[in-house]
Amino acid sequence: MGFSTDNLKGFVLAVLSSGFIGTSFIIKKKGLRRAAAASGIRAGVGGYSYLLEPLWWAGMITMIVGEVANFIAYAFAPAVLVTPLGASSIIVSAVLAHFILKERLHSLGILGCVMCIAGSVVIVIHAPQEKAISSVQEIWKLAMQTAFLLYVASVIVLVFVLIFHFAPCYGHTNVLVYTGICSLMGSLSVMSVKALGTSLKLTFEGTNQLIYPQTWFFMLVVLTCVITQMNYLNKDWDGQSMGSIISEICGFIVVLSGTILLHVMKDYDRNSSRSMYASLAPNLTTRLCSGNGELLKHVDEETGSSEDILLRRQELY
Repeated sequence: MGFSTDNLKGFVLAVLSSGFIGTSFIIKKKGLRRAAAASGIRAGVGGYSYLLEPLWWAGMITMIVGEVANFIAYAFAPAVLVTPLGASSIIVSAVLAHFILKERLHSLGILGCVMCIAGSVVIVIHAPQEKAISSVQEIWKLAMQTAFLLYVASVIVLVFVLIFHFAPCYGHTNVLVYTGICSLMGSLSVMSVKALGTSLKLTFEGTNQLIYPQTWFFMLVVLTCVITQMNYLNKDWDGQSMGSIISEICGFIVVLSGTILLHVMKDYDRNSSRSMYASLAPNLTTRLCSGNGELLKHVDEETGSSEDILLRRQELY
């Protein structure tokens, strides 16, 4: 499909957002280190001294700028285009961590970064056109579908299990615990941000969506998700090196991408074989049934000729 003007605006904003967010990771990481060195209590063990650190707030402001750009991008482009471009913030963080934090990436992390870039390029090229939405109530009807409600319920259950069971036991040693909490909450925030961004866009165009309670509900969900993510993301950064975090996240992306490609190719091969058999079957049926029985007559003639050959052989002997 063509790359529309709105998609282009969303693409540019998403790229700028990734740059700001990727830079904010490094600034906030340095702020967390400085705050831990001054107070002796790390954020990973429950300390909040980083709230008094100016460098951490500089990183927070940078992240807010990036999130605002990302928020506006969702108002112009479909989520399937904007969300994968957020993975490029990992690339920005990896490069800056190498030069500023003196952290090195493992080979798996480098492979994951390359796959992130390749996947983002493919999605940008094949980005679909977004369906026109005239009211936030349309989004609400989609959100009330059974499949989506089951997904939301499963995400909430998984988040509570991670927070109350796995985080106290393994949160300080395994980066995937806090990362999993942030990612699961992020899946809900992406959908809510998309709904809220569309509502504000329609409002600025003259169709007021602030009169609907659904708009304020989506805003509440966004704030809840953002606060939860920020809390556990700070603990994640403080307890692990940036190289370790990026390597494990990229490794997860590599495994997930490989699994998806495997299933896609399997289904493709199965469908192609079925279509081949389906195309052959009508041809065979047509050949057997066409010609008013001429093929069957030909078979009878061949059978008769074979009997004549047998009789001649008997006469010879």
